[in-house]
Amino acid sequence: MIVYNLACANEHHFEGWFASPADFERQAESQLLSCPLCGNASISRQAHAPHVSIGSSQRLEPQAADSASAATAQYANLTAELVSTVVEKLLANTVDVGRAFPEEARKIHYKEAPERAIRGTASVKEVEALREEGIQVMTLPVPAHRLTKTH
Repeated sequence: MIVYNLACANEHHFEGWFASPADFERQAESQLLSCPLCGNASISRQAHAPHVSIGSSQRLEPQAADSASAATAQYANLTAELVSTVVEKLLANTVDVGRAFPEEARKIHYKEAPERAIRGTASVKEVEALREEGIQVMTLPVPAHRLTKTH
């Protein structure tokens, strides 16, 4: 098993675990890799340092991560199969409101519309605004090929 530090074109950093360097190359060339935070499929390997054991029995405590690193770490261990399963269940059990997502989420939150599970698209600013209003939303990468598939 080999672990690579990866990043998408939007500079979200995450780990990828591969059976071999060839496995990474195969998945990258087939566009099977996507960012777990934004779904971007333009993935590149980043510089990484191997773990070196210095023989000390004393463990160093990790430093507190900033919120961006914490958000990335939240998704770092998701496998492609798990993400695919979650996406399929999400698509099967939610109503697609498309670009009206921020408006519909607000209507549901303020009880102006019936409560229901919805999905759609929103910009980063729109998602931040919803969260500032106390509306719980989550971003989930949906592979581009699933966006055009009928639900």
